[in-house]
Amino acid sequence: MEDCEGVIVTERYGSQESWRYLLKDGRMKRQKDAGDGRPARNSVSGVFKSVFLPQGYPESVSEDYLQYQLWDTVQAFSSSLSGTLATQASLRGVGVGNQEATVAAATITWLLRDGTGMLGRILFAWFKGSKLDSEAKKWRLFADILNDVAMFMEIAAPHFPPFFTLIVCIAGIFKSIVGVAGGATRAALTVHQARRNNMADISAKDGSQETLVNLAGLLVSLALIPLVTDNPLLTFILFFLFTVLHLFANYKAVRSVVMETLNEARLSIVLHRYLLDGQLLSPAEANQKEPVFLSLGRTVPIKLGVRLGDIVQEPGELQLALKNNSKPYLIGIKNGAVCVCLGSDASVHDEIMAACQALCLRAVLHDVSSLGDALKQLSNTKDQWELVSQSHKMIDQIFQTFLKELDQAKWQTDWTLLDWNEWRVEWSKKRS
Repeated sequence: MEDCEGVIVTERYGSQESWRYLLKDGRMKRQKDAGDGRPARNSVSGVFKSVFLPQGYPESVSEDYLQYQLWDTVQAFSSSLSGTLATQASLRGVGVGNQEATVAAATITWLLRDGTGMLGRILFAWFKGSKLDSEAKKWRLFADILNDVAMFMEIAAPHFPPFFTLIVCIAGIFKSIVGVAGGATRAALTVHQARRNNMADISAKDGSQETLVNLAGLLVSLALIPLVTDNPLLTFILFFLFTVLHLFANYKAVRSVVMETLNEARLSIVLHRYLLDGQLLSPAEANQKEPVFLSLGRTVPIKLGVRLGDIVQEPGELQLALKNNSKPYLIGIKNGAVCVCLGSDASVHDEIMAACQALCLRAVLHDVSSLGDALKQLSNTKDQWELVSQSHKMIDQIFQTFLKELDQAKWQTDWTLLDWNEWRVEWSKKRS
């Protein structure tokens, strides 16, 4: 082409800058593309990006990366300042500055706090470790709320000398839970953000960002400490302000995350809207409706991947579970819960189908007011095994179309974050 005369090669560094190689007087000359107004990598902003952002940004990360990291930076800064106030209170509580305090007593208090924290870390990971992937947003926000509670207890502890050790031990347990929940959910979010299998790079740059924020917090803390020393009222006022900012930033951070993988909450939102008016929500729309606080309300629980004995106790019930069912899973209603028993040959799509059917049964049992036509028909069935049988027919009619529309809406259907247990069952495929 005439306007490209002299240009023999073009190159670009991701989406950050582009260059041209010109042939002039028999020599190659490298020249920045005139239409590229972005700063070069060796500029101040370019160096800042290379130090604190993953390589290939923004193509190498999810679209919600920047917004999440900005809010995460705000919450980390406010948490750093709150932590300074809590540390000062803890040191005062163990006797720093008090001539009557002994080193042995302070050491014992510190060891008890650390010991109970270690025990709490192990127990929490045992009881809730498998939930942290499927409900990463909820546990991330829970961890930060619990961290604020723990810091408040540390600040208040010196004002209750007889109970100081007990209070800081409980706070230590809370902080250990925060460490497990916060670290695990951060890892889950890193997996979501990594679009080029670059989890290590994203994690490393997140550490750099956090270190920079903590350094800024340290500098502010140096000016803050003289103001709050021997001034408990100002300490509590500043802690309250920092906590409000911390919680608000955390809420905005988890709200900004748009996950394309299906967990129970997102699948429930998408499925019920689809059954109600035929509209399939995009990941962005469903994530905005997803609850981010741990629910304490009463609802019908769904148990995925249970033992066969949790669904049937006698041969007759097994036959009822197999009625109208040609799928690699069994489903039943026992003790007020919807239980799913998964076959050993079930695929990921089978898991999604089973979860959809369980969500439909829960909606009927929970007597949700806004039911679609298909669920209204199910709600007329009173016998629980007949309800399960009719739900098999309903899910057979809608699921393939629903799954196709999930793919079209850019939902991830090759793997899920549904909270399946490890029990798998094999049974005879012969129907009676």
